[in-house]
Amino acid sequence: MRHKEPDSCGFAAAMQAIGGKWKTALLWQLHLRPHRFAELRRLLPGISEKVLTQQLRQMETDGLISRHAYEEVPPRVEYSITPLGLSLNDAVTAMSAWGKQHENWKDRQQAA
Repeated sequence: MRHKEPDSCGFAAAMQAIGGKWKTALLWQLHLRPHRFAELRRLLPGISEKVLTQQLRQMETDGLISRHAYEEVPPRVEYSITPLGLSLNDAVTAMSAWGKQHENWKDRQQAA
């Protein structure tokens, strides 16, 4: 069994938390308001039920979102963002802004 090397700068831990094709999109949707599973599936065309379940479970384990099961008939489950998830969303927003600047820079380089 390999020992995990410590991440002294924290970047690898952050990338692992948002790694995966759908996690940033899920984080964004849940920062707007809580959603049920089927709502998230409709909001993210192309995601399979299996992958959505996996991503939500990973994000819940990482403390980014919370899952609330209501004791109703029919059963209802809502997912919402946690304060930790909100803080990560701030970082993702900053990375998004940088990405847009970088794309503009690349466009200018190609046009020159």
